[in-house]
Amino acid sequence: MAGYPPEMTDLLERLGRLPGLGPRSSQRIAFHLLLRPAGETKKLGEALEKMKASVRFCASCGNLTNRRTCSICEDPGRDHGIICVVEEPKDVVAFEETGSYRGGYHVLMGKISPLDGVGPEDLRIGALVARIRRQSPREVIVATGSDPEGETTAFYLARVLKPLGVKVTRLAAGIPLGTAIDFVDPGTLTRALEGRRDL
Repeated sequence: MAGYPPEMTDLLERLGRLPGLGPRSSQRIAFHLLLRPAGETKKLGEALEKMKASVRFCASCGNLTNRRTCSICEDPGRDHGIICVVEEPKDVVAFEETGSYRGGYHVLMGKISPLDGVGPEDLRIGALVARIRRQSPREVIVATGSDPEGETTAFYLARVLKPLGVKVTRLAAGIPLGTAIDFVDPGTLTRALEGRRDL
């Protein structure tokens, strides 16, 4: 970017690769960081390094953890006979904020999106099938978004999971069409869970 020292250009390019940040947002963040005391930016860098070194995906469900398995999978007080299938770890946070769901999770790490080159083999669907065969849950709740890719993923999962003899349900209506789970308020998400239907 013309007019900036190389160090600033490098930062702007790196910030611009983050989701949801365009050139103007990247500039605002870069200038904000530049005007902050050096100690604050150092702490930000340390937090990023710590997160990258410590945070990983749960070996069982794919949620975020700093151990081999996450606290939800290890919690004996949860109903592990129900598995809620979500697209991303941030969706787990959305469900946990409702306080109304006490089952387990399975994170797909995305959704089927042929236009983006993402097929079923790119997601953690094989791990889900293996987990169902191993644990024999009584219900799998498909909680992918209501956008076309989320719906495609839901129907694909129903086709793959039903032959395993597990009850497959979908969140109830009430979630606006085309909305990602992490944008839904806790009350609506709770009602969607309570009114889930067979898929």
